[in-house]
This record gives sequence, structure tokens and C-alpha cells, in this order.
Amino acid sequence: MTLATTRVMATDRSAARLEEFFGPQRTPTHELPPSETFARNVVRGVLEVLSGVREVEQLARWLSEDVYRTLSVRASLAARARSARRITALREVHEIRNVHVFEPADGIVEATVTAAARVRTRAIALRLEGLDGRWRVTALALL
Repeated sequence: MTLATTRVMATDRSAARLEEFFGPQRTPTHELPPSETFARNVVRGVLEVLSGVREVEQLARWLSEDVYRTLSVRASLAARARSARRITALREVHEIRNVHVFEPADGIVEATVTAAARVRTRAIALRLEGLDGRWRVTALALL
């Protein structure tokens, strides 16, 4: 093994250690707020974003990058559809009917939420991970 190869391997290892140290840190469940309450609140926020009465940026700190991008695209498509039909954004009151929480591992929660509005009932599935001392939504599916 040459000296240059040894230096490259050492640099790769130190970069990996720095990423591990400065990257997102896992947080155990007992150090986080109640997952059921968080799931209720974030689902209510997501439904308000889709109805056009809240900006997606307000939820950014609780969403992973992928979920944020997907929600942004979906919100803009919903806004375009409302604009094409000349419908203004109305604040619908969503009643959160059921929240089912499952914890497959420490610091990870999978939840399903049923929310009902005057006209429509929706099921929302989400995955929460404890990162940097707070819950983050890493997967979201609206059915």
C-alpha cells in the first residue's frame, strides 16, 4: 500500500466520522414529545397546506427534504386546480377522528390518522423519526 492510498483511506474515515458527528443525531423516544399529539398536529398542518390556507414553509422544520418537496409540489398543483376552477381557499375544519401509533424501534413511530371534513374523510399514514431532539416526518402518504 502506498503512502497516497493510506492518506486517502484516512481522509475517507475522518470524513465519515465528521459526518456522523455533525449529521442528524438520533433521539430516543423518551426524550421526545408524545408522538400521538405530534401526529395530530402535523396532519392538521398538512391538510391546511393542501387546502391553501397555510404555507408549506411553516412545516419545514418538521418535514424531511423529500416529504417537504413532495408536499410543495402537491400544494402547488392543488392551488393551480383551485385557480382554474376559480375557487378561493377555504379554511375547512378537519376533525381528527383516529390516531393509531406503532413503534417499530426506539425513536421511530409509524402512525395512521383519520381526518374528516364536512365533505370528505381522509386517511393519512406517516413515519416519524426522532432526529436532533424533535420528531421529523420522513414519509407521508395521503389516501
